[in-house]
Amino acid sequence: MRTRTERRERLVPHTIDGETLLVAEEYAVEVPVPPRDWDHIVLTGALAVVAIGLGIVIVWSTSSIGDLLVRTDVLKPIAYAAATGFSLGWIVCMALEWLARYDPARVRRPRRAGHVFLAADMAAVCVHGWVADSLKVGIIGAVLSAGAKGLYTLVLDHQSAPLDSRTQQWVAIKRGEVGSRLALGAVRRQLVRVESRAAAEEAALRTDPGPDPDGPDAPNDGPDADILPIPASGLTVKDAVRTAWDSDIRDKDTVTRYVSRALGRAVPPETVDRYLRALKVGA
Repeated sequence: MRTRTERRERLVPHTIDGETLLVAEEYAVEVPVPPRDWDHIVLTGALAVVAIGLGIVIVWSTSSIGDLLVRTDVLKPIAYAAATGFSLGWIVCMALEWLARYDPARVRRPRRAGHVFLAADMAAVCVHGWVADSLKVGIIGAVLSAGAKGLYTLVLDHQSAPLDSRTQQWVAIKRGEVGSRLALGAVRRQLVRVESRAAAEEAALRTDPGPDPDGPDAPNDGPDADILPIPASGLTVKDAVRTAWDSDIRDKDTVTRYVSRALGRAVPPETVDRYLRALKVGA
């Protein structure tokens, strides 16, 4: 078994004039060297070959299609910029295939779209060869694109570990739960921003406050029958204040109104102000 020497440090007691302190001391230790992971080395080499091939294909396709577009009196920068879209389209789809390699249902759409973009790229390269009186060169360039795509597909299939039906369903459920949390957070922040703008508009348009509808003879009037409280759904005052803070709402009165409406009950402004001060200190 092969080993290698590593230099490490440890604290040791050192005494001078009767006073002992801990000081750092270096020492050597022999640790075993793991064997080479040839599977990983081969896979890395395959990915490097695919990356180099993609770079060559992008340069070739961009050059060919750009020259084809220039023949239509299009400015060279615009022509070559548009030519990159042919190759980048199916390469982006390949990246999406890699991200969805553990989900057969999600990988189908980018794979089909990648085939469409690849076919358009190959057709454009062949047309350039035909226009330039060199159809054979155009066909060779198109085959290069197809070859790069084929190599990537082989590497992707090797990396795509198949999941059994139950594991696939479990992954889909967990992905849905996390996605729902992200969506609800975004919707909640959007509602808080809209409510803040609505409150600001109401305050700007309120030039003369109307009389109090509750007279002295009816101090115990309940809430209107047409207004339903928003269910709290386990939301706490701290959570509601945090949501308003994340939505860039800093006005205490506006935050108090939002928290009270979100919880379906009146919340003391002092409580809201205490949480706001804590958030300001944390920021």
